[in-house]
Amino acid sequence: MVDSQHSGEDAVQDGLASVWLARHRLDPDRPIGPYLTTAVLNKCRDRLRARKAKRFFGVESSEGAALIGDERPNPEHIAADRQELDLLRAEIERLPIRLREALVLVSIDGRSQAEAASLLGVSEKAIETRVYRARQRLRKKFDQI
Repeated sequence: MVDSQHSGEDAVQDGLASVWLARHRLDPDRPIGPYLTTAVLNKCRDRLRARKAKRFFGVESSEGAALIGDERPNPEHIAADRQELDLLRAEIERLPIRLREALVLVSIDGRSQAEAASLLGVSEKAIETRVYRARQRLRKKFDQI
């Protein structure tokens, strides 16, 4: 959902902290997982809105993109893989938030469409459509390259 592992970890920590502060309002008979996921998604959305505002006012600091280590010895392959991953990450960030949320929950987080629909408050068909559209946009972008 967010641009770097560090930012994602911060969003998770913020989400868990907000759930902790609101723990007196939780229903002990309901599972906590969906509630935690929703809280973290909301923190990601907050970060994305803040980033947009910073960009608009020109005060965004450039955080280094998280590099993913690769054990292959060939530096050229490593550089190409990182460039491709950075491009994919950037294209996922450019997706509309509704498409990005569905894609991340289903394709990256491994949740079912039913669970993603429940978390986002939409129908399973809406999740299916959003994931399909997100994948189509990414595929179209990468076919052009």
